[in-house]
Amino acid sequence: MNNASAPPEQRLTDMMDPARAAAFQIALGLDPDIAEGSALPPFFHQLYFWTPLPPGELGRDGHPKVGGAGLIPDLGLPRRMWAGGRLRFGAPLRAGAAAEKSSVLESAERKTGRTGPLGLVTLRHEISQEGRLCLSEWHDLVYREDPDPGAPKPVPPVARTDETDVREVSFSSTLLFRYSALTFNGHRIHYDLDYARDVEGYSGLVVHGPLLAQQLMLLAEELMGPLAEFSFRATSPLMHFESADLCRNGQDLWVRGPDGRQCMSAIAVPRG
Repeated sequence: MNNASAPPEQRLTDMMDPARAAAFQIALGLDPDIAEGSALPPFFHQLYFWTPLPPGELGRDGHPKVGGAGLIPDLGLPRRMWAGGRLRFGAPLRAGAAAEKSSVLESAERKTGRTGPLGLVTLRHEISQEGRLCLSEWHDLVYREDPDPGAPKPVPPVARTDETDVREVSFSSTLLFRYSALTFNGHRIHYDLDYARDVEGYSGLVVHGPLLAQQLMLLAEELMGPLAEFSFRATSPLMHFESADLCRNGQDLWVRGPDGRQCMSAIAVPRG
């Protein structure tokens, strides 16, 4: 592929501050044992590679405006959701060491689904340290229209109940705020209750999709050992006032809401 046809690329560098990772461990109720040189747990790279923008370059939802200098085009749909992702782990990322992240727009299309127009976007990220590719990630986003108050609510899938391992978790508004701060995520559905309820139609603050995925990854690594691959798909939002069960059976993991609905499904592949 020649340079004229190559997709736009964003490159960022970060020193992977161990204090930030230790602060996240504390927020999750874990022992803060990450120091310089420590291997970071899977998905902790979400804490790094911030892209701060001035207020005038943000959209109404607190995210960077689409269609501007960033990678995501404007598909004419205002509501953004993290739909899922896939990760391939090559080597552990080390705290306190310089890392480089390259990102490209892999695909973007607008189509019509059962609930109306959808914008489907996939970003591909690669993170390297000391010249070695440590992580490849495909990040799937969905954009939708504003909710129609008169439209019927979508029926979420029912979660499995055949788990061999289960752990109950909860997500306070404080945890959501701290995760937003540590990841520099300005999306207002996670901390602005009026916006989440009155503009985007949720019944409460929305638990971050990647925070749910993070909890599943930590559980998978605890039970299965180091991961080679992990993929996840968000299927129903979880609110801050709801507890949930993290469930596992073999390589399958899922998040079950208090009413039995499936909020996320995932597959973890341990290192051979």
